[in-house]
Amino acid sequence: MIVAVLADTHVRSGGSTRLTEPAWNVVRGSDVVLHAGDVVDDSLLDALRAIAPVYVVRGNNDVTLHALPETLELELDGVRVAMVHDSGATRGREGRMHRRFPNADLVVFGHSHIPWDASGEGAQHLFNPGSATLRRRQPHKTMGRITIAAGAFVTELLVVD
Repeated sequence: MIVAVLADTHVRSGGSTRLTEPAWNVVRGSDVVLHAGDVVDDSLLDALRAIAPVYVVRGNNDVTLHALPETLELELDGVRVAMVHDSGATRGREGRMHRRFPNADLVVFGHSHIPWDASGEGAQHLFNPGSATLRRRQPHKTMGRITIAAGAFVTELLVVD
């Protein structure tokens, strides 16, 4: 299973912020899309859902998307995945996420626009794809891809400028 991972896209219908063609190529090659919040409106979600099933959590800028959950836990081909937009400060993140999602193999988060791909407490892995649209102080626009097979997974951060 190939999973495209996005966060902090901030795409508004009719606005100038859009996913790049390299980002769309990753999405088109995926079986599932995870979005860790700050979608901003339904236009991007509708476009993503036309390609693959989408799992999304609400970010702090998703003020009109009240129906989105703040957290989500799901299983993808034997991998327990938890999602939240804001994981809090870098200091103490590993312990905080392990306490919040003790059964998750992988925690996907966003908010900072800073890519993060690292092992947390125990066997838990923490993954922030950065932003495929607004790099802020980062050198590149990024997103993630996760390859999952029978309970094992490999995470990748991808440059999508």
